[in-house]
Amino acid sequence: MFEAGELRLVILLLLEGEPRHGYDVIREIETRTGGVYAPSPGIVYPTLTLLEELGQVEARVTESARKLYAITETGSSHLAENRREAEAALARLDELRQKSEVVDAGPIHRAMNNLKAVLSQRLSGQPGKELLFSVADLIDEAARKIERL
Repeated sequence: MFEAGELRLVILLLLEGEPRHGYDVIREIETRTGGVYAPSPGIVYPTLTLLEELGQVEARVTESARKLYAITETGSSHLAENRREAEAALARLDELRQKSEVVDAGPIHRAMNNLKAVLSQRLSGQPGKELLFSVADLIDEAARKIERL
């Protein structure tokens, strides 16, 4: 989803607006993609730790013992130098949301998975050449019909 270093910049950009918990960073990215993508805690929390070690964010312990991360002056300077790249990465997340809102490909994915399962069952073992050619013809026919839509 992100090029090298982009997640760090996106996190700094999000923290620029307000301090956040790691969970809030994950949810914000997920929201921006319309639920299409959510970074795993195994990626976000080590990145926050790295940013903290670099002095770009500081962690504050809250009443709930969860860390609240805030951008530092060093982080703001780094973000200012790389703002275009950070905003471009954030824009890609917003594009994912827009695409997901336009097209709900769920039925297509279900049908493709169904076809894959049926093919796996029907062609298991050692199918004859006639069966293989018949299946290939059916798939080709479906492709032609879809192409003409």
